[in-house]
Amino acid sequence: MSRVDFHSNVPDKLAYACRLARKAYMAGNKVVVLVADSAQLDALNSAMWTISATDFLPHVLAGDPLAAQTPIILTDDEAAELPHHDILVNLSQLPPANYAQFQRVFEIVSMDEQDAQAGRQRFLHYRQQNVQPTHFVAGKT
Repeated sequence: MSRVDFHSNVPDKLAYACRLARKAYMAGNKVVVLVADSAQLDALNSAMWTISATDFLPHVLAGDPLAAQTPIILTDDEAAELPHHDILVNLSQLPPANYAQFQRVFEIVSMDEQDAQAGRQRFLHYRQQNVQPTHFVAGKT
C-alpha cells in the first residue's frame, strides 16, 4: 500500500516540488512529478534548471527516450507510460488514479483557498480508499 503525505500551506508549489525532488534524488529515489497542465509543466521544467547555481536535477518529460535512465520524470498526463514508481509528487488538483503504483505519494497543497479546497477533497478521496494520509504543514516543525 502506498504511503501518502500531504504537505499543506506551501507558498510556492513549484519551488517546493523542486526541493522535494532534489531531496528524494539525493537519497537515491526515482521521482515522478505530476502537474495540472502544460503551462505548469513548462514552468516546472524551467524551475528544475534554476533551483540553485550548484545543483543539477536530472529530469526529462514523460515519453522522452531517456526516461528510463533519468531519475526525475515530469508529466501533465497521469496516463503517461512511466519507467519507475518510487515516488509521485502530485501538484495537480485531482487525486491521481494510478497513485497505488507508487511506494510513496506527496500531495502538495498551496496557500491558495481553491487549491486548499481541492487538497481537502483529495485527502477525503484517499481516506475513502482506506489510505490514512499523514499531514505536514509547511513552515511548522
